[in-house]
Amino acid sequence: MATTDYAPAGDPPLGRSRPRTLRDWVVPPVPGDALRGWLGPLLVTLFAGVLRFTGLGQPKAVVFDETYYAKDALSLLRFGWEHNTAKDADKALIANPHAYIWSDGPSFVAHPPVGKWMIAIGEQIFGATPFGWRFVPALAGTLSVLILCRVARRMTGSTLLGCAAGLLLAVDGLAFVTSRAALLDVFVMFWVLAGFACLVADRDRSRRRLVEKMEAGHASRSGPFLLHGWRIAAGVCLGLGLGTKWTAVFYIAAFGVMVLLWDVGARRAAGVPAPWAGMLRWEAGPAFLQLAVVGVVTYYATWWGWIFKAGGWGRGEVSSNPLWRPFEAIPRLYEYNKEMLSFHTGLEAKHPYQSWPWNWPILKRPVAFYYTEPKNCGAARCSREILGIGTPALWWGAALALVLVLFLWIRMRDWRAGAILLGYGAGWVSWFPSAFQHRTMFLFYTTPMIPFMCLALVLVFGYLIGPAPKPGVLTAPDASSRLPSPSARRLVGAATAGAFVLVVLVNFAYFYPIYSAKIIPYDSWHARIWFDSWI
Repeated sequence: MATTDYAPAGDPPLGRSRPRTLRDWVVPPVPGDALRGWLGPLLVTLFAGVLRFTGLGQPKAVVFDETYYAKDALSLLRFGWEHNTAKDADKALIANPHAYIWSDGPSFVAHPPVGKWMIAIGEQIFGATPFGWRFVPALAGTLSVLILCRVARRMTGSTLLGCAAGLLLAVDGLAFVTSRAALLDVFVMFWVLAGFACLVADRDRSRRRLVEKMEAGHASRSGPFLLHGWRIAAGVCLGLGLGTKWTAVFYIAAFGVMVLLWDVGARRAAGVPAPWAGMLRWEAGPAFLQLAVVGVVTYYATWWGWIFKAGGWGRGEVSSNPLWRPFEAIPRLYEYNKEMLSFHTGLEAKHPYQSWPWNWPILKRPVAFYYTEPKNCGAARCSREILGIGTPALWWGAALALVLVLFLWIRMRDWRAGAILLGYGAGWVSWFPSAFQHRTMFLFYTTPMIPFMCLALVLVFGYLIGPAPKPGVLTAPDASSRLPSPSARRLVGAATAGAFVLVVLVNFAYFYPIYSAKIIPYDSWHARIWFDSWI
């Protein structure tokens, strides 16, 4: 097949110029040099890190569900499995990070151990202090910004849009708050986003290899066999997400369907006569192994402390032969997981901050992670709060962007729109069945969805701005057309996108005191509580 003057039927999607070669059509190149492609994201990541690590040890208190995970992490370091703690363990740790806080017996836990092991890394390095147990959550939240910058750059073909996506994640209030507390949801976000980035990288690499084989004269009706090494890495990442919280299983299923549809699209774009047959023949089976099987094996391996050491809840005696212990533990871990499932399906306890999935996009009911009224702000009444709520401008703008992205997927068949909707839906729609069973749930469960909201926004930005003009090509408007010139459109689109990002930055700065437990006058706190349901 010729490699020049390739002209696919129909017009290219809005925001993209017509490709000239099969390679450009199947694998559009990412413009810009590698230095800027890394320098911009690293600067945005540095900004996110400064935000997250500044004052990380404050408040010097056990915040919200840190009461579970900070102590579980510490027990993993000491015993290899979660241990029961004394009644006043929280106060004891705040007073003395070396305090002995253990009571008798193992503790039953509702979530797998990966997130707690990650928290334990910080406790091992910095001690059982608020800074210690929040260190790795802050690091994971910061690195998520870098990953999002790079994956958005790859998806949009723009370093600027990639940096915009990372910047939006950096200044989202809920992502910020969950990055500064020893909870599990930021780790689910990190591993899901890392897995998604691996799959996007694999998409580009495999399509490049497909073009090379087609150009070499591959004649099979179903196309060639392709290796997908990045999918193994994605399976490991998603398995670690599953080993943090079971909600990652919905991403494994959604991304499994996504990559198979990508495979069909790649073969069709490359001119393979039977793309569906090629996907079923060459890629469905390996994709299942690479994502589902690797993910489950990774999940099982994350229980290694419980597997190899006696004493954990439900573990019983361990074999004297260490090589036999992983096999001996399988039926016991199966029973443990059945108990965990029973706990989650039966979780109906009322909580003052519980909310329902259909309320999440509008931020109806946030979660107060911490609230006190100290006496040292210079006013008659003072407030100090950590409010787990997204930056309103970003969330409400993203709600509109997701509707537009749905249109782009239906009308333009833009693969990026489909991937974004699938990533968002896997973290949102999957909660609806549990909601109808009245399971207790909270707004911060949406943390893994936030990167896909940012991707939706920058995809819309890309369509607003339009494609960059080619060097040497005039961009004057056609006299017979009422449409603006490409340069005028790009100016208006860039101004609109920039204005929105600026609004989000200002909105985050306004709410920053109640994201970061700053001591402020009560009236200033109350001015930031826009709705009664936020109290």
